[in-house]
Parts: sequence; C-alpha cells; structure tokens
Amino acid sequence: MPTIPWTAGPATDPHGDVIVMASQFRLRSLRHVPGFLRAALAIRRQTRRAPGAVGVSLRAAPLRRTFWTLSAWESREAIDALVAAEPHRTVMRTMRPAMASAVFTFWETPADRLPGWPEADRRLAEQQRATP
Repeated sequence: MPTIPWTAGPATDPHGDVIVMASQFRLRSLRHVPGFLRAALAIRRQTRRAPGAVGVSLRAAPLRRTFWTLSAWESREAIDALVAAEPHRTVMRTMRPAMASAVFTFWETPADRLPGWPEADRRLAEQQRATP
C-alpha cells in the first residue's frame, strides 16, 4: 500500500511552532492487519476534521504488519482531545491486544517547516533506541 500523502486539517494556517507526532505500530499477526487498516483510516478521517490538526499522513507495510502516522498539531491539548474522542478512544482499547509494539515521538517545529517521512523515521528510530 502506498503512503497516503499529507492532507491538511482544519488548522491550515498555523503560526509559530506546531507539535509534530510520529508513530509506528507493529501488529502481532497478519490476521489483525485488515481491522487495523480500517481503524487507521477512520482515525485519519477523524484527524482531518479535528480542531487544531494541521495535517496528517499515513504509511503502511501490511505484509510486514507495520503502520506509521505523521501528524502536526497547533497544541498538545489538540492531540489529547483527539485521543479522548471517538473513534480513537475505542480503537486504542480494542486494538491494544493486537499490538506487538507501538512507538511514539513528539517534537516542536516551525509551522512553515513541517517535516517529512525521513525526519519522522529518524526520530522514531532514536525513540526506539532510547526505550529499554
């Protein structure tokens, strides 16, 4: 599956710094891939409408059971609000047993210099090395 490219959220003209979040999810089994992919696409739709969302991209390697997200936000509070809302809240609870691993990293960057996948991959790798 190709990368779903960056899609702007409702906060299309942020000023100053934004919070960037990158995540990597690895599933325990291939049987979990279809359900996780459906859930990831639902959360992507939710993110595209979420207050404070600057944008989002999704990357998947289904045969490797691995999915990545990259998003930017006006604030950490906007991220927390998305996580607490449906469908994200239920997806986290129901998919948790299917996860072999999950890695998250957050950083600030100027809104006019949003990172791409190479920067997200580098930061996720650093996070994985730093986590025991």
